[in-house]
Amino acid sequence: MIRGMILSDTGSEITMVQPVRTAVFPVAGRGTRFLPATKAVPKEMLPVVDKPLIQYAVEEAVAAGASRLVFVTHSSKGAIQAHFDEHSELEDALLYAGKQDILAAVQDILPGGVTCHYVLQGDPLGLGHAVLCARELVGNEPFFVHLPDDLILSDTGCLEQLKARYEETGCSVIATEEVPADKTSSYGIAAVDDDHAIYKIVEKPKPADAPSNLGVVGRYLLTPAIFNELENTGRGSGGEIQLTDGIAALMGHEKVYAMPFSGVRYDCGSKLGYLLANLDFALQREDLAAGLRAHLARLQAPQ
Repeated sequence: MIRGMILSDTGSEITMVQPVRTAVFPVAGRGTRFLPATKAVPKEMLPVVDKPLIQYAVEEAVAAGASRLVFVTHSSKGAIQAHFDEHSELEDALLYAGKQDILAAVQDILPGGVTCHYVLQGDPLGLGHAVLCARELVGNEPFFVHLPDDLILSDTGCLEQLKARYEETGCSVIATEEVPADKTSSYGIAAVDDDHAIYKIVEKPKPADAPSNLGVVGRYLLTPAIFNELENTGRGSGGEIQLTDGIAALMGHEKVYAMPFSGVRYDCGSKLGYLLANLDFALQREDLAAGLRAHLARLQAPQ
């Protein structure tokens, strides 16, 4: 990473870092936990209220400054590209029908100046492999990795929070939260020092082997040095190339920080998490909240 050091008026060092322009979205997974709904519809296109998961992901990345969106995808996921492409026939129909509010929502899916790029992963060999597939498009720059399954409701986007920490340190930053001790085998688990620098990270350890209960969630800001590590990372947990293992190797050359983010995470890769996300996001909507609260009150009333 290109980085310079200058002195402030107080004599303290300020780290000058490359801006983060690119966000990578690994979306090649099959979504088997939501079959049969995902037999023909990518899981990333499942809606939370009236917006697909992948659009929430893109909006978070764009809000954090990303202008290049890289989708690591599969040949069966054409609906994702179609969602972000222009649809002139639909727009003309909405315009003719006078449905200006819906037309605006369709036209604002992707802001001006933001570009989409697609690369096929082929065989699903793990998250680390998916990130490695984006190497040519990312180039020698820091970049975000966003997993759309992890939907986060927050005042400030999680990627924006990661970027603030990156700008302080010039190092990779990973979003984390405390998880139940008996659930460590579902997460990458990180152990950190007093400054939240990671000194150990393990993919899906059994509870007895977990170095902490600090779980890695689906937001990363990584320096391009990760690509060299992933090239040399063999298959790990589940027979896949794990991003966690690449990060562990990266820690041998540069610091990697954990960041407990502010917000509520919904695991939309699970049915319960997906339902809770729909409920809570709907309660944030002025046009839906009153009716939904009334319905919930009726459900709780004695029969």
